[in-house]
Amino acid sequence: MGILSIRKCAAILMAVCLVGVAASVGAQTFPAKNKAITLIVGFSAGGSSDAGARILAGGMEKVLGTKVEVLNKPGASGQLGYTMVAQAKPDGYTIGLASLPGVMVSIMDPDRKAAYKKDDFQPIALQVLDAGVIAVKADSPYKTIKDLLDDAKARPKKITMSTTGLQTGDHFSILQLQQLTGTQFAIVHFDGAGTAMTALLGKKINAYVGNVGDVLSQLKSGDIRVLGVMDTEESPFLPGVKTFESQGINLLGGSWRGYLAPAGTPKEIVDKLSAAMKTALETEEVKAAMDKLGLHIRYMDAKDYTKLWDSYGSMVKELIPLSKQ
Repeated sequence: MGILSIRKCAAILMAVCLVGVAASVGAQTFPAKNKAITLIVGFSAGGSSDAGARILAGGMEKVLGTKVEVLNKPGASGQLGYTMVAQAKPDGYTIGLASLPGVMVSIMDPDRKAAYKKDDFQPIALQVLDAGVIAVKADSPYKTIKDLLDDAKARPKKITMSTTGLQTGDHFSILQLQQLTGTQFAIVHFDGAGTAMTALLGKKINAYVGNVGDVLSQLKSGDIRVLGVMDTEESPFLPGVKTFESQGINLLGGSWRGYLAPAGTPKEIVDKLSAAMKTALETEEVKAAMDKLGLHIRYMDAKDYTKLWDSYGSMVKELIPLSKQ
């Protein structure tokens, strides 16, 4: 090897080392004083996803000592926001809200034509599980989930059940329930929780599928009965309501809301963000605000949240073809 080649290799090695040193220093000093972190929410302001993100952002500001600014970018069921996160600079100053299974559906369904893939993201932490529920009107003949399933088996595709939209978490929960129990429901898609609940109260549908946070006011007023919670533990907001698991049905579902960074974000920065989220979620102020919204805090660090992504990916891949039938 000639002298010029040796010098060229040395220069490249030095450049690589300098980049590594710069990245390490950047991670150590993150976040820089007076440099805001942008938290992208791919949904409209005012919903429970947005509200939970804003509560967390306020808590993180106190932990990190810098502004955490929520930026709403609704469109294509969150895809606009996810695209912005995937294409952002991986320096920790742009992160985004992610809702499972929605983000995974957009990645795995080729018809969605997402401009990103799973490997374009680095999971940071899980904030909340807004567990799935199945509810009926208070005067419904279905007193238990067994009553509902028995009727569905006797009358395939006759029992109407709502979703908040095609390929939403609610939709996938129904598909899972059908697989687990051998039932077939008449699935009715609505454009949101409000219209689906109105249909239930007006006796236009037999059963409502949504999240815990969507049913609290109607349950409190006595208008509905919740037949089960799609979680491994009972919801603190629905005392006395059994999980599906305790009723012999291994149905887990709902809206798992966490946060992502662009792929390539240094691990030290991801860990700092994850730790800041954990600390914020443990404060009485944040816990009280989340409780008021009926949002169940379920923190996972980056490692465990990544495992959740992987497991959800397997489920979504299997159910996507069924979601189009």
